Amino acid sequence: MEEVLTNPKFGFYISRDVFGTEGDFITSPEVSQMFGEMVGVWAMCLWEQMGRPKQVNLVELGPGRGTLMADLLRGASKFKSFTESLHVHLVECSPTLQKLQHHNLKCLDEDDNGDGVEKRTISTLAGTLVSWHALLEQVPSGLPSIIIAHEFYDALPVHQFQRASRGWCEKMVDVSEDSMFRFVLSPQPTPATLYLMKRCKWAAPEEIEKLSHIEVCPKAMDLTHAIADRIGCDGGGALIIDYGLNGVVSDSLQAIRKHKFINILDNPGSADLSAYVDFASIRHSAEEVSADISVHGPITQSQFLGALGINFRVESLLQNCTDEQADSLRTGYWRLVGEGEAPFWEGPDEQVPIGMGTRYLAMAIVNTKQGVPVPFQ
Repeated sequence: MEEVLTNPKFGFYISRDVFGTEGDFITSPEVSQMFGEMVGVWAMCLWEQMGRPKQVNLVELGPGRGTLMADLLRGASKFKSFTESLHVHLVECSPTLQKLQHHNLKCLDEDDNGDGVEKRTISTLAGTLVSWHALLEQVPSGLPSIIIAHEFYDALPVHQFQRASRGWCEKMVDVSEDSMFRFVLSPQPTPATLYLMKRCKWAAPEEIEKLSHIEVCPKAMDLTHAIADRIGCDGGGALIIDYGLNGVVSDSLQAIRKHKFINILDNPGSADLSAYVDFASIRHSAEEVSADISVHGPITQSQFLGALGINFRVESLLQNCTDEQADSLRTGYWRLVGEGEAPFWEGPDEQVPIGMGTRYLAMAIVNTKQGVPVPFQ
């Protein structure tokens, strides 16, 4: 899964822009500017709860085109004391997407004056410093961090286990005699079995008993450890928004190409692979690392955006826009907070907006000193 998505030469994310209506899938920031604006409201509220620190790392994991961060900074630009405290850190391994992010954040590179000091990049949207890193570990520590992981966890590689007569066996990818990929079950226990045992310990026996498949995501557990450790030591908080379950995930791995589901093993590298996020596992992973953090949620994306005021925002935007923009706003609003097919749609059936409001969940990990973050009270 990791090879298919991030192989330096053939990885799905590495060499192309896969987001938006022309790409392979659409994410919430690509649906409406209001998503990034509401995440900005959340970040500002957390910054207030942190005591308005003068310097903060605002970190986004897997920023896609940079749309969320651009909408966040544009919306927050009037609040100078907030934006002046920020140093934006984008954790991105794709050179193609890094260039797109640089463009969409309207970045300017300061001239290199040859004194050996690294040249700085500034986003003109809010006058904030911007840096890029391949890994979270490369973001400097020592300052409080506000970390955003929107549709990042779902692309982390999962291990699938299937119940067999000899117990839980890991599902592996094999090459058949006709040189095609196929799934097989491992004859022996695999290294990921340790994570399976850990995940089963966190679940009630009756939850495991009824399952014939279990997915575990070691990378998600390790990433959560790193986030919780950083927040416990340096202060701040993390917001995780993704589609998933608040419990053990059974068999969710899927491939999407050009907005359609396809066979996972069909032409690897040409389609996006993703799996449901196990939010209960994120909670346990965070709590086992640090006594200085608390975990809140998950709540639905609809509850999260509603409590932050998206209804007021859509009303205010509708007051000064064209009919075409109004249609786009209503469609975007429904996709962000609605459930199922939009009731007001009059266009072609195949283009009916489908609501993400209850399929997507939001969770926060914060330093205990800050109390309960908005809107998880």
